[in-house]
Amino acid sequence: MVPSDQLRNRTVGSKVTESEYARLAAIAERKGVTLGEWCREVLLASTNDSQKVAATTAEQALLAEVVALRTILLNALYKLAPQEDLTDRDLDRLIERADKDRFQRARERLAAAANEGKL
Repeated sequence: MVPSDQLRNRTVGSKVTESEYARLAAIAERKGVTLGEWCREVLLASTNDSQKVAATTAEQALLAEVVALRTILLNALYKLAPQEDLTDRDLDRLIERADKDRFQRARERLAAAANEGKL
């Protein structure tokens, strides 16, 4: 809701193709808002540096996989450093442990980076 002393009286526009328009309208519809409202939200969110940057689902999934791989690698190297054997069972446990909390750790890293102004 816009405060009464701040009327929306300026317009920002862009030309899009029919297929681009259909894609944008579909996203707005899924969000339950008009296309104009959705566009305004996206534009304002992208210009507001103080607003927490939200990573896309794909970015979160990719970071989660990188975090899991990092965990597996570091644990494997830690085990191999004192010349211990790394069995298939050990590696399976490392993978299971890394996969268990990878999304939570990815979200934590994204939030930390956003708070530090790196995103």
